[in-house]
Amino acid sequence: NKSFDQIPEFTKQKLCGKINDQLEVILKLVDHCDHYLCDYLFHKYHYLGRPKLVGEHLKHLAFIDGQVVSCLAWSSAAWKVKSRDRIIGWDSITKPKNLHLIANNARFLVLPWIQVRHLASKVLSLSLRRLSRDWQNKYNHQVCLAETFVDISRFKGTCYKAANWRYAGKTSGSAKRGNAYTYHGQPKAVFLYPLHRNFKRILNNDQG
Repeated sequence: NKSFDQIPEFTKQKLCGKINDQLEVILKLVDHCDHYLCDYLFHKYHYLGRPKLVGEHLKHLAFIDGQVVSCLAWSSAAWKVKSRDRIIGWDSITKPKNLHLIANNARFLVLPWIQVRHLASKVLSLSLRRLSRDWQNKYNHQVCLAETFVDISRFKGTCYKAANWRYAGKTSGSAKRGNAYTYHGQPKAVFLYPLHRNFKRILNNDQG
């Protein structure tokens, strides 16, 4: 993982209570000025560390009263997800053409000293609301579906359910290593969130 020569400046003031008790949650797209901070927070406080994002990707930071409270990383969609592909109705020809229309929530972190109830689902909702627009601005195309994988040995996916994500099934418990898939025996729950009401039709269009 990336080494950090300097600790970026950020406030570590504890916040508690309910989301309605706090000031407005502000979500911003991470630019070059905030990349170091966002990567450091993932590296220091997320159990998986900083994500190694390849292909199309972007990040969001959430703030309350100027203090960073949460960060998210979105990346290109995973290739092999049977439960997702079954819901979409994909065949082997259409899937490679339209996979870029799905964004994967590769990381989601609420900082450990932030203990505001329902903040996680609020931040997710704010991120989803602008995700397709941000993708359009950066990569000249929208995304119409979001996906994420929840480690069910650690989490229940409560914040995703509260933000109206749809449970799609479980992964097979394998991960891609190079060009092959290796079984690790830790299946994850797959959750999907439509960003367009006609996402199935869009994802099944033969766009060539």
